[in-house]
Amino acid sequence: MVRIVFSDIDGTLLTDDKRVTAKTEQAVKGLVQRGIPFVLVSARMPEAIYPITDKMGVKIPLISYSGALVLTEEGQELYSLTMKAEQTAAFLEAVEAHFPQATVNYYAGHHWFVREASDPRVVFEMKITEAVAEVRPFADCLQAGVLPHKILLMMEPADCERAERELQALFPALNVVRSAPHLLEIMDASVNKASGIEVMLRHFGLEADESLSFGDNYNDLEMLRYTGTSVAMGNAPQPVKEAAGAVTSSNEEDGIYAYLSTHHLID
Repeated sequence: MVRIVFSDIDGTLLTDDKRVTAKTEQAVKGLVQRGIPFVLVSARMPEAIYPITDKMGVKIPLISYSGALVLTEEGQELYSLTMKAEQTAAFLEAVEAHFPQATVNYYAGHHWFVREASDPRVVFEMKITEAVAEVRPFADCLQAGVLPHKILLMMEPADCERAERELQALFPALNVVRSAPHLLEIMDASVNKASGIEVMLRHFGLEADESLSFGDNYNDLEMLRYTGTSVAMGNAPQPVKEAAGAVTSSNEEDGIYAYLSTHHLID
């Protein structure tokens, strides 16, 4: 029996143009009304998730930074794992030396620090997420003990592919993975969506086999394999579909609503 539902955001909850459809919103509210928690699980920072939940008119728990920060619906911190100070300093130094063309984003809790807020890549990310970047030297953050939950590098796809390979080899204690052709996400190696879900299940006193997850991409694999019921979106690549227990319609075709209504989890 499904007693809690977890969902990725981009490519799953949201359409390609970053909207929540009326039927998807109906599905989320239907679960909440039935007392089934609906938890968003994303690499996004909380401030890039709250605009979505606010528009839907719901207050729900969040698993942010792919599991590095877990928050209750009231915003209470259940779990937080940042990168280590020395490791962060060494990583930033390596990026500066080998990939000076990268736009570096330093995410710490509810803050997103950048070198230049006018950087076109930063401006575009602000527009997409509705989160607001703050200008602060990363060295100042480290000196003040403000450590990152995530570092995000933005660069051209060919550079991003090379950076993923080279930086992962240099920093095996970090998880260095592309979330889009031009985006490279860096977190502590122990962080993944399944570990965040484990924390949330403990909070609710539930077991993994009582949970359901929706995902559409490779960074959702741990989550899909961990939950008792797993559903890949119709827009997911074939290996992700094969890893899931079921496949629903795409994010453009109300995939979450389609699955939940077919399986009578919502009215």
